[in-house]
Amino acid sequence: MASTQQTVSVDGHRLRLSNLDKVLYPASGTTKGEVLHYLTQVASVLLPHAANRPATRKRWPDGTGGQMFFQKNLDASTPSWVKRRKIQHKTSANDYVLVNDLATLTWLGQTATLELHTPQWQFGRTGAHLDPDRLVLDLDPGPGAGLPECAQVARWAREILQGMGLEPFPVTSGSKGIHLYAALGKAQDTRLDSDAVSAVAHELARYLEAEHPDLVVSDMSKKLRPGKVLVDWSQNNANKTTIAPYSLRGRDRPWVAAPRTWEELEDPDLAQLDADQVVARIEADGDLLAPLLEGHLSALEPTPERLATFEKLGTYRSKRDPAKTPEPFGPDAEADHAADAGAEPTFVIQEHHARRLHWDFRLEHDGVLVSWALPRGEPTDPAKNHLAVQTEDHPLEYGSFEGTIPGGEYGAGEVTIWDSGTYDLEKWRDDEVIVTLRSAQRGTRRLALIRTGGRDGDAENNWLIHLTKSQPGSPKPLSAGSSPPPRANQERKASTQRVWRAMLATSASAGELYDPDQWMFEMKWDGFRALVHVPDTETVRLVSRSGQDLTVTFPELRALAGQVDPARLPVVLDGEIVALDRDGRPDFRRLQLRANLRKERDVARARARVEVDLMLFDVLQVEGDDVTDRPYAERRELLESLVTPHAPVHVPPAFDGDLDAALRTSRTLRLEGVVAKRRTSTYAGRRSREWLKIKHSAMQEVVIVGWRPGHSNASVMGSLLMAVPDHGADGDGLRYVGRVGTGFTERERREITAQLRGMTRKAPAAFGIPAEDASDAQWVTPKLVGEVTYADWAEGSGGASGERRMRHSVWRGWRPDKSPDDVEVELPGQV
Repeated sequence: MASTQQTVSVDGHRLRLSNLDKVLYPASGTTKGEVLHYLTQVASVLLPHAANRPATRKRWPDGTGGQMFFQKNLDASTPSWVKRRKIQHKTSANDYVLVNDLATLTWLGQTATLELHTPQWQFGRTGAHLDPDRLVLDLDPGPGAGLPECAQVARWAREILQGMGLEPFPVTSGSKGIHLYAALGKAQDTRLDSDAVSAVAHELARYLEAEHPDLVVSDMSKKLRPGKVLVDWSQNNANKTTIAPYSLRGRDRPWVAAPRTWEELEDPDLAQLDADQVVARIEADGDLLAPLLEGHLSALEPTPERLATFEKLGTYRSKRDPAKTPEPFGPDAEADHAADAGAEPTFVIQEHHARRLHWDFRLEHDGVLVSWALPRGEPTDPAKNHLAVQTEDHPLEYGSFEGTIPGGEYGAGEVTIWDSGTYDLEKWRDDEVIVTLRSAQRGTRRLALIRTGGRDGDAENNWLIHLTKSQPGSPKPLSAGSSPPPRANQERKASTQRVWRAMLATSASAGELYDPDQWMFEMKWDGFRALVHVPDTETVRLVSRSGQDLTVTFPELRALAGQVDPARLPVVLDGEIVALDRDGRPDFRRLQLRANLRKERDVARARARVEVDLMLFDVLQVEGDDVTDRPYAERRELLESLVTPHAPVHVPPAFDGDLDAALRTSRTLRLEGVVAKRRTSTYAGRRSREWLKIKHSAMQEVVIVGWRPGHSNASVMGSLLMAVPDHGADGDGLRYVGRVGTGFTERERREITAQLRGMTRKAPAAFGIPAEDASDAQWVTPKLVGEVTYADWAEGSGGASGERRMRHSVWRGWRPDKSPDDVEVELPGQV
């Protein structure tokens, strides 16, 4: 940013940036342009922790040596595209900015907003105030105390929080003290609102004060604080805020609220970090607070659990005055609106001639009408999806409403009922709803609603509504034509004994998917790939990509046998075995606890700690017939008609034609990435560019060729030596790509050492190993495959392109489902 003024485009929005050379931090000479550059560098880690939280701002238009402006409400100069939510206070209603995207973050930097403060709760997609998803303790040193004292109190607090089942993460505040954050998931037995979390934090602070009275104080009184650390619990109050992680501070230098490791807190010279230091740490280590995000999506709507935690019709009523509109206002807030337990749920589609003609699609669910606006109405062609924008929940009485909403009122215009009736519910999740509508007027049809995000407005409310190819009353097709004639039993048995091979995706970038109409998109699940054989109603056999039988290792997945249409057996399906965390997200580290177990007692013990689920996404055989030559789109429809999934078996949805929406959904759900599959692709049984995988972070499968002892204990593995297959001019072999020494627990180090000692060989199985890595290495037979994350590729000591190494590798776990021959370099051209 050399010039003092620029016009830039960020996320499709044009912003005029001015006074870029103005010094905002006098002591360091840091300019406004440099502040904006910092915000772009940290946006990927800052935004997830600030998103959907009403932000209060501290602005220093003349630099931190000048006057500070504290701002809550958005003023008239705010761009219309900046997302916002309203909060009603006692005497006023304020519109708060939601720091959800880089464009908004850039606009805030242009206004000299240096500090962003957010509460511990978020807004839901429909504007509801959700319960807090994190607990925070602010450790604030009084006169005579400093960071070392705060670090000691943090360690004491960590022991207590871990005893409560919470794992805290430290953040040096960029000012004087330390913040501790702990994620609050949905696995709590009772609802914890902000008052309840504050009470827990207050009690914890009192306990610390009672146990360590010489160093800890829980009272805000300044006269009690000299030489002590205040454990400020009050920031868990719904009306209080805390400096957002990665936010700058408005001090003499650009100090930052910076996540730290617990090892760093042991350093007696622990100090606050500035912007340059934080950027370097992000490049090396990523977001140290990433695990904190596990609590953030524990409240996705519309699920019955979450709808029950807030007054469902609050948003609806806030937009309407019963004295001015004939619309029903719903039951009294305290009324018990009990539904007839035996009645089928109802639906209504209302034609609404408002400012713009649209149709309102409403489904009775959990005591209200969950509602979507359909700008183009209900789809009638399975090949053409329509937009559906989720709106506020409506009272059940609205299902029979017809009439005129007066001018000047919300939704003014004529409302008539276009269709109504009952529906059969097939699936209701926070991101997918499948129903079969039954109407005397317009017949029976099966519809699916899939939350996609979107590009404009409140993206979190955007869905697609889809008329499924499989419709009630239609035959269950094996193809576009009629079913094939039955085969002889002997022929069918021979078909089921075929050796099937899994089809693999090739790594790619989003830019390679130039024609979105050719592709469908699935979420990429972080687990073990398996082909699933179901020959009859009592048998399930799981086979890994390397040919290993996984059935005894994952006995709970035998439930699939009862979920496949018995008239279509035998079948062979393709899927991924995953271990879900308490928020329903795949956790590869948890899955490791179930890997490589064969004895029934060991499996039962591990299963008591970690259950697994099966995500199905393709079909290879139906009724003994090979269907791999059929297009992917047809196989997906076939899969959905075959399986009626119930936990632990799932058939996640595929997305039509919008890579951006699929990637956003994947990031929102904190998944590994997406897999793009060409609609016309057959099932090749090998790696193919008909399937492309796009990951959010860099991961690489590696072959382990050796290990080096640790510095403190030479008898235990300190790092693993990694290689990848190399098919170059010098012939086939394994090429060394670096070592990984982080990401292991001490128990894992001991177990891996014992495992590798039985695989010793005299010479390395890989080429290109530098002398410094080979000097004390123990070589092993290259049979085991693992997986790591890494920052980037760098030149080796020799500088040759063939000596590139992975930088900042972190161990993720073993891949027992893969063999060394399965490993490929994830991003072609980088190595």
